Amino acid sequence: MPDIVELLASPAHRFVGRPADGPAPAPAGELVEQVALRAELGIVGDRYFGKPAHREASVTVIAAESLPPGTGLAQVRRNILTSGIAVDELVGTVLVLDTGQGPVRLRVNRPAHPCAWMDVTVGPGAWRGLRGKGGVRCTPLTDGILRVGPVDVAIEVDDGWD
Repeated sequence: MPDIVELLASPAHRFVGRPADGPAPAPAGELVEQVALRAELGIVGDRYFGKPAHREASVTVIAAESLPPGTGLAQVRRNILTSGIAVDELVGTVLVLDTGQGPVRLRVNRPAHPCAWMDVTVGPGAWRGLRGKGGVRCTPLTDGILRVGPVDVAIEVDDGWD
């Protein structure tokens, strides 16, 4: 069964400046057991919540299978780390996740390309190694709650695409 391995809702943008200088310290509590999502706005408490420039990328999802062992959301700065879901193949669909509080629908808009920071936070060569499997950027279409643990998954055709 697929799982949500980790969830991240960080109020701070830590990857600023030059990667060689390293990221800013992580705020306490950015890795959480559950997140609340709001349609068209993102994850409550996250740095991109409600920001107009990030509406189509307010939630990011990455597959644990794409990452080196021991790497988590704090290193890759995505919001949802899954296992058993090939998220990089879902651009142009709606990913439906249900951890027991009802389904949350996420429009999968585009790939989340890795950046040079990955060589610092994950390890040398990660920037190139994660190309094509850096996760996806999504817009929540419904309000809901997601929790760490087993997740029911459905993939829908996205009727909202032109």
